[in-house]
Amino acid sequence: MTYSRICLVAACGLVLGAARADSQPAPPRTPAPRSTMRLSPGERSAALTSIKAMFQTSYVFPALRPAIIAQLERGQRAGRYNVDDPLEFAERITDDLRSVSHDRHLALLVDPAGYAAASAPPRSDLGEAAFTRRQAIRDHHGLAELKRLAGNVRYLRISGFAWVADETGAAYDDAMRFLRDGDAVIIDLRGNGGGDHAAVRYLISHFMDPDVLEMTFLEGANSSQSRTLEYLPAGRLKGKPLYVLIDGGTGSAAEALAYDVEQFKLGELVGGKTAGAANNNRLLPVAPGFLLSVSFGRPVHAISKTNWDGAGIKPTVDAAPAQALDVAHSLALSRIAQAAGASPETVAEVTWARTAVEARLHPPALSPAQLSALAGRYDDAELSVRDGALWLQRPARPLQRLTPLTTDGLFAVEPSELLRARITGNTLELLWPGAPSRVFTRR
Repeated sequence: MTYSRICLVAACGLVLGAARADSQPAPPRTPAPRSTMRLSPGERSAALTSIKAMFQTSYVFPALRPAIIAQLERGQRAGRYNVDDPLEFAERITDDLRSVSHDRHLALLVDPAGYAAASAPPRSDLGEAAFTRRQAIRDHHGLAELKRLAGNVRYLRISGFAWVADETGAAYDDAMRFLRDGDAVIIDLRGNGGGDHAAVRYLISHFMDPDVLEMTFLEGANSSQSRTLEYLPAGRLKGKPLYVLIDGGTGSAAEALAYDVEQFKLGELVGGKTAGAANNNRLLPVAPGFLLSVSFGRPVHAISKTNWDGAGIKPTVDAAPAQALDVAHSLALSRIAQAAGASPETVAEVTWARTAVEARLHPPALSPAQLSALAGRYDDAELSVRDGALWLQRPARPLQRLTPLTTDGLFAVEPSELLRARITGNTLELLWPGAPSRVFTRR
């Protein structure tokens, strides 16, 4: 069952030749050049005829089909679509489809490469499956970033949910093994417009028991189920503290994952409300170079017996999108420190890490006069004020910027993630976690 990516921006965000895996609005992308292709009156008429026929036979809500088709016919009679620019034509069609349906999966995409793939013989090297596979491999199946955050919190950013049978699962296995060794997990879905539900099912299975009903997908009189997988090569991560980052650019299949986390109470959602696009859709070729996104089914969640379409999913912890990662990181560190059986070494490590995270969330301010009062020579080390910041110079070492962590003299020593400096009275002290400090005395 496929969730195609959705377009969430008013101007559709459609770029010529963009693969479906890149249709979400965030992070910002370099705009593609405008198309040199121009639509003839005959091509516009043929495209509209195809679009109306596809809605008549395929749209998930039969009661809305006449209203959508009538809206397109009104626009056609009024000359609304009499433009030769394919991007402008697609934007106007998309606006009219959504004005009637309020379905954010409905869109006309300018995508000559996708159109060619969808129109080619299915099993050929030019067909849709080959096209999708090439894009998934280039995007590493949507697994955009893995890193270890301070305090052994493991982070995964997923830019989109690609799925290639017998290949994507292996990429997820590697990612899950990395996450498994963390004391908490953060999954970043900000700006993730969706993708294939098979990838969502594979990922969420790691945080749940096997063979649990997740979603039922309805398509007319037919239905199919998505259940958690029995066997996972990387094992399960059940019970590990989980934080999922969301925002207004989180849509479709990405929302399905967030909805699972909410409904099954698997962790915290941190950030802002999601897009509210739940329906399943297909991308159908429309000559001369378009793809039409049409909803053909809808999901029903096993717990809520409904879905998030139109409503979106609210975070359990509100945070500005730019700060959501730091907020989740701070929450994770606090939970690790408070966990039963946490060793003194672990508590010390996460407390050290949380100081820096909290300083990013709530930057301490030191006046120019306060910084100037700290400047001077401390044995063979020298502190100076440059460009409004405090800098540390030691013999045979590069110049290092000191960034305030508190208002009482504790600084981060950049670019080190571990080294700290404490300046009190006539003393400069360099601090490392779990190691003796080095003290310099002011001359």
